[in-house]
Amino acid sequence: MPPPPKPPALVDPAGPAISLQTSEAVFDIAVALNACGYDNGLAESDPIREHIREQVNQATEQSTDARQARYHLCQYIDQHRLAEAGRDLAQYISLALYLTPPPELATSVDTIDLPPDSTQVENVLPLLRDFVEAIHLHAIWVENRPAYEEEIARLHDPLTKMIVDTNIYLKMPASTYDGRRFLVVLEPMISPAETNARVYGSDYVVVASPVNGTIHMGEVRHTYLHYEIEPLLYARASAMDRLLPFLKTVRDAPLDFVYRSDIVSLVIESMIRAIEARTMETGVVIPRIPENTAHSELDPLYRAHIAAVQKDSAIREQRVGRDMTEGYVLTQYFYTQLIAFEHSPASLKESIGEMVYGMDVSQELGRLKNIHFVEEGSSDIVRRAPARPHGLDLAELDLVKGDPKMAADLSETALKQHTAEAARANFILARADLMSGRIDDAEVAFRETIRLSSDPRMLAWAHIYLGRILDVEEKREDAVAEYKSALSVRDSQPDTRSAAEKGVKEPFALPKHETPDGDDDAGDPPSKTPAPAATPSQHPQ
Repeated sequence: MPPPPKPPALVDPAGPAISLQTSEAVFDIAVALNACGYDNGLAESDPIREHIREQVNQATEQSTDARQARYHLCQYIDQHRLAEAGRDLAQYISLALYLTPPPELATSVDTIDLPPDSTQVENVLPLLRDFVEAIHLHAIWVENRPAYEEEIARLHDPLTKMIVDTNIYLKMPASTYDGRRFLVVLEPMISPAETNARVYGSDYVVVASPVNGTIHMGEVRHTYLHYEIEPLLYARASAMDRLLPFLKTVRDAPLDFVYRSDIVSLVIESMIRAIEARTMETGVVIPRIPENTAHSELDPLYRAHIAAVQKDSAIREQRVGRDMTEGYVLTQYFYTQLIAFEHSPASLKESIGEMVYGMDVSQELGRLKNIHFVEEGSSDIVRRAPARPHGLDLAELDLVKGDPKMAADLSETALKQHTAEAARANFILARADLMSGRIDDAEVAFRETIRLSSDPRMLAWAHIYLGRILDVEEKREDAVAEYKSALSVRDSQPDTRSAAEKGVKEPFALPKHETPDGDDDAGDPPSKTPAPAATPSQHPQ
C-alpha cells in the first residue's frame, strides 16, 4: 500500500490522542478568504467573525502596501475558485493544516506529500505572507486569542461528553495513544455550515466553526466514529471479498465513487449510519413504568409505553430506510445486528468480526432486489486525502500500464537502496522480466522473493509463477513441487488455491490468444515472447 500521508503541521507528536485546539495558520487562511469575498454563513456566524473582519478592513485601509497586497491576494483567489463552494473552501483548509505558524507560513512537508487538493492553491502562500505582514495580522490574532480560548473552554465539556457517550455505546475505552490522533480545530471565520473533516493517514482532523459555544456535534461525532471503527474493519479488509457482490447493487446509487468501488468503505459507512440511527435523538419521550404500580393502573401505562417505543422505532427505521435508498445498503443489516449487540456484554471490538463474518450475503442481496435509489444522496463529510504512490507502488502501477522497463528500474533502485521491501521489489522485478521475455532473470527473482518474503500471498504466487515457468520448460516434476509449495503456504485467497490446484492437476500451457481480464492465467510466463504480468488486483501488492 502507498505510505500514509504525513501528519498535518498542527499535530503535536508528543500531544494527546484527542484534542481540541486552534491554529493561527488556519486563522490566517480564513481571514484571507474573508477579505476576498468569502461571505458564506456570515449571518449565522459567531459575532467574533464580523468583529475580526472589521479589524482587517481598518488595517487594510490604513496602508497602501496592505491594499496592494490584498489586491494581489484576492486576484489569485478569484482565479482559483471552484464551482462547488465546499471544495473551494476545502482546498484552502487542506493547505492551512499543513502550514507552519506565521511569519513563515510555509508547508511543513514537500509538495509531493501535500494533500492533492491543496497543491492547486499552494502558490497563494507568497501572496498570503505579504498580506499577513502588511496588515499585522499576528497582532489581530493575539488580540482575539482570548475569545478563541473561551470557545475552546465552552466546547470542552460537550466534546468530552460526546466522546464518552460514544465509547460507552461501543463498550470500548477511549482509544489509548497508538500513534493515531483525533483533532478538532475551531475557526469562527468560516461558515458554521461548512464543517471540514479530513483523514490524513492515521490523523483525523475536523475544522469546525463555533457559534455561541456550539458546533455541529453530529458531524464531529460522525468523524469520531470513523476514527474508532475504521481500524477494526481495515484489520479485516482481506476477509471482505465475499461482500464484493454488494458493489454491483450500488452501481446506480447516488454515492461518492469510493463507496461504489471499495467494499470496505461501504461497510464502514453503512455501520456508522446504523450506529447513528440506533443512538439518534428522536424527540420521543418513552415513559417509564414506576415500580409498585397498582395492577389496575398498569394497562394504560403499558399502552402508553408501547406506543412511545413504536413511534421511536418508526423514526429510527425511517432514518435507516433513507440511508438504504441513498446507497448505504448494509445499514439495515447492521442496524439489526446492533440491537442484539446492545443486549450483549461484548464490546464492538469483540463483536464486529461476528457481524461481518456472520452475514448471510445471499439473504442480504435478496433483500436489495427491489430497492429503488433516490436521485440525489448525501455525501459523507469525511474526506480522505489520497496518498500519492511512491517507489514500489509506482512500479506496481507501471506493470498495470504495461511499462515493464520502468517497473524494473524502480524495483532495482529499491534493491540498491537496501529497503525493507526487498522481497516485494524482487517480486515486481520478476513479473517485469516476464513481460519483457527474460525468463531466466524472472526465475532468479522469483526464487529470491521466496527466500526473502514472509507474506503468504506473495510467497504462494512466486511458487505458482515458478511452476508455470518450469512447466513451459517441460520440467513437470519440479513444477508440481512448486504448485504444492504454493498450497502449503496456505494463502487464504481463493484465486491462489485455484491456480495452484490447477497446476498440480495438469501442466501449464501458454494461451494461444490474449487472456481476458480476471482469468487465473493472467500474467502467465512466456516461453520466448512477453505476456502480461499480474495486475495488483489479481496478485499481491
